[in-house]
Amino acid sequence: MQATDHRIADAKSKGMAAIMQQLGLTGLRRMGGVEWVGPCPICGGNDRFGINTRKGQFLCRRCGNKGDVIGLVQFVMGMDFPAALDWICGARQELSAEEIAKRALRDQENKARKEKDAATYRAKAIAEARDIWSSGRSTDLGPVRDYLALRGITEGLLPRLPPCLRYVADLPYMVANPDQSSNIRWIEAFRGPVMLAAVQGQDDKLCAVHRTWFDLSQPHGKAQIVHPVTGDLMPRKKIWGAKKGGAIRLHQGAATSGTMVMGEGIETTLTALVADVWQGDHFWAGVDLGNMSGQRITGRGLKFAGIPDLEDADAFLPPRWVDRLIFVKDGDSDPRDTQAKLEAGLRRAMVARPGLKGQIAACPDGKDLNDILLGAGA
Repeated sequence: MQATDHRIADAKSKGMAAIMQQLGLTGLRRMGGVEWVGPCPICGGNDRFGINTRKGQFLCRRCGNKGDVIGLVQFVMGMDFPAALDWICGARQELSAEEIAKRALRDQENKARKEKDAATYRAKAIAEARDIWSSGRSTDLGPVRDYLALRGITEGLLPRLPPCLRYVADLPYMVANPDQSSNIRWIEAFRGPVMLAAVQGQDDKLCAVHRTWFDLSQPHGKAQIVHPVTGDLMPRKKIWGAKKGGAIRLHQGAATSGTMVMGEGIETTLTALVADVWQGDHFWAGVDLGNMSGQRITGRGLKFAGIPDLEDADAFLPPRWVDRLIFVKDGDSDPRDTQAKLEAGLRRAMVARPGLKGQIAACPDGKDLNDILLGAGA
């Protein structure tokens, strides 16, 4: 029934924003033009639940539930699929052949419009990321060097900084204005020095820029950024552009072959490089776990199975010349969820790159690789 029910297309055409309003979801904060984050309506928390109104998708990192507008109604209301369709669109009615053809044409037009809008949004975000990157300095990287030294990555351990890093002396940290009645969408929460990192896609072009705000007067250089309205402590790292499938290429070996070591963040991956524990030829940062993992199959009983959704064509894959891929597993996040994501990413890569060997290098519980460097020294 589901495959032929015209209400499926009708429900999706309503858009996620309209369904959010219809459900009466509250407590979510706008994190950008299309992102909403907050407590999960089922399991609570603070920021584990997110909705992307442009993509029409939701995700709870704790429950593991995700999906489209129909899935959101099922999740929040505790309904099965047919009941969710009834709730959104009303009872099913039989349609004439003419009406079915008219709706099919409308659905095609809506799909084409959404794809065009998504491509426009992506191109705009990439162009803005390149503008931010262009504003950075590739010389006079002393403050970046000082910041990394506070993270234990000293000049003695890393004599030359990677060319994918740049410095901006005074970059604003913008947050979405939570006041829905205001015409001002963005407000400044902080301004200070930033380490920029280029995220390159599989075509070698810059597709996103990673920003790390730092404060050399704070422990380990970690800037303290507070939302000016909500008082929430904000993450000091942000990314802009189209990161999916990309990576921060911190060290590229001379030969286009061999082992690639990948940590989630810049500091973790640079620590792996300077520690010289793994004889890797290439050290790339994966930006975040979701990018390293790609989409996963997370149905009933599969939340921690580490099964990749191979239909995700945009997920990260190592270059074809990599014959061994090592993911560094930080121990300061949920261990089962992290393990499942890394396993999914490695399995995806090994399917796409026959002959590739995959490995996970785990850190002790409660620590990431940089913590170990800071605690143990060089």
